[in-house]
Amino acid sequence: MERVPSSQLARAYLEKRSRELRHGGFKSVRYSVELFVSKYGEQEVTELTRAEGRQFLELVAQLSPTVGRSSTARGLSLEQLVQRSSYGPTRITARTQRRIWAQVNHWLDWCVYEGHLDQNPFRSVHFDPKVRANPYAVPTDAEVVQLLGAEEPVLRPLLLICLLSGMRAGEAAGLLRQDLVSKGQHGLFFHIRPNTVRLLKTEAAERLVPVHPQLVPVLAGLPSRGQLFPDLTVNCVTKRFTELRRQVQLERPGLVFHSTRKWFVTQCERAGVPEHWTASLVGHQSARSENGLTYGIYSAGISDQQKRSIVDQITLPT
Repeated sequence: MERVPSSQLARAYLEKRSRELRHGGFKSVRYSVELFVSKYGEQEVTELTRAEGRQFLELVAQLSPTVGRSSTARGLSLEQLVQRSSYGPTRITARTQRRIWAQVNHWLDWCVYEGHLDQNPFRSVHFDPKVRANPYAVPTDAEVVQLLGAEEPVLRPLLLICLLSGMRAGEAAGLLRQDLVSKGQHGLFFHIRPNTVRLLKTEAAERLVPVHPQLVPVLAGLPSRGQLFPDLTVNCVTKRFTELRRQVQLERPGLVFHSTRKWFVTQCERAGVPEHWTASLVGHQSARSENGLTYGIYSAGISDQQKRSIVDQITLPT
């Protein structure tokens, strides 16, 4: 395997992401990755170990929330920023630490995808700080009816796919026609995997999800090759969903496009589907059984037939 400095791969990754993300999102990714390479950029990417990951997390936890916003701090290395932060009493929140950590890991996952690494050495490094979950609202059935009833021409197919599969917006918007695979008697499945359009949030996010029967005619109306949604990005989905909410007068706090995923999970829960089965369908990283077993370690996962039986019983409200 070719030995490549971390800084070189970081430049290539950021150049790619600059074309994919809106300005604010890219600034956040660039800050996190450049923070990392300011200390470890001279190391070959294949030389990175768990030790560097743990050390990076320890240093990030010492940063002040003001250094990232200060114009005088631009161009400073991670260690210089830590030194400057030592003069103040406050530190960045656990949520910000996790965002930085996740963005660095996403870059390393890209390095694996591009063949520069066999595996991400930081995936086994545990992130300790507790982070309060975002309070996303679960849409009521009446709200789902309102959203679908608006017949928004661009967003509606994606909205249906996410409601009936539990996909994240980025996963659905990045689907290719070749990501639809036949599983014989079990029918058509979405193969959610890294592709030329997008990577995935976590390793657990790669999965096979049955195509709900109501989605078959929806998919027939989408492009027959390449991207199913060539004109949709996550940013575009977010903006269109905000406009759709205003159109149907749904201004409830916490109701965002990601809420479609929570609706799917809620329908599974109401149908009595075991939590670890639902987790395997939506790509959650730590699916556990009632006995506390981590299924990613101790189970081969649920069968295609079991997945099909779960998805087919989800029904859209009318």
